[in-house]
Amino acid sequence: MCSDFYPHAAVTQAFGVLREGPPLAGISERAVFIVDERGKIVFAEVYPLDRTPDNEALLQVLKKIQ
Repeated sequence: MCSDFYPHAAVTQAFGVLREGPPLAGISERAVFIVDERGKIVFAEVYPLDRTPDNEALLQVLKKIQ
């Protein structure tokens, strides 16, 4: 979990999820990144701000990389 607030936002900028336009400029998109033990991103998805990621689907991804 990352909380990287504007104007610093180095992490959200690096991951390409810094929201620069309306309705809420300066915050990160609601996004999930799963990184394996080698540091490779094995899953990435950006969700609408009003939608919660599907935890069951994320759990399945985690099970696949074990």
